Amino acid sequence: MQAPYIAIGEIVRPQGIRGEVKLRAESGDADFYARLQSAYLARGGEYVPVRVLHGRCAGGFAVLALEGVKDRNAAEALRGCTLYVDRAHARRLGEDENFICDLIGLRAEDTQGHPIGTLREVLRPNAVCDVYAFDTPRGEMLMPALRRAVARVDVEGGVIVLDERALAEVAVWQEESSPRDDG
Repeated sequence: MQAPYIAIGEIVRPQGIRGEVKLRAESGDADFYARLQSAYLARGGEYVPVRVLHGRCAGGFAVLALEGVKDRNAAEALRGCTLYVDRAHARRLGEDENFICDLIGLRAEDTQGHPIGTLREVLRPNAVCDVYAFDTPRGEMLMPALRRAVARVDVEGGVIVLDERALAEVAVWQEESSPRDDG
């Protein structure tokens, strides 16, 4: 089942003295944040609606003014909160794109149907390529989210199909040691 809300960023700090918040943006679409009119703050297990007065992007971050957040202290109180939108107002996805929240929990198998594990986390170490972290019987498996490694994603079916040949080249298991670890 798809989550009703999509994370659009984490509030990392206040921006200025007038209550704006700086958001680690989940989307590289600057226009999305400029057009944003409403969002939800996750607080105490609930999604609390908040009106967005204006937004802009700067240097990979979004800066938003939220209704009721009038000064730096109020903005500081939101540090660490995640901001969400409902699916109807989420960014439109391109072909072969998925929301991260829809990928988490998918079972992974190879192209022959052999089980691999479960996608636990999507890491975003840089703007070039996400890294998928799977829980497997062998331990944690990390792999870059490359087209040649990911054969198919079926969110509705709950499965991500991985090309076993590409995995042999790019996947790293936690149990494997590198020459640097030997001493």
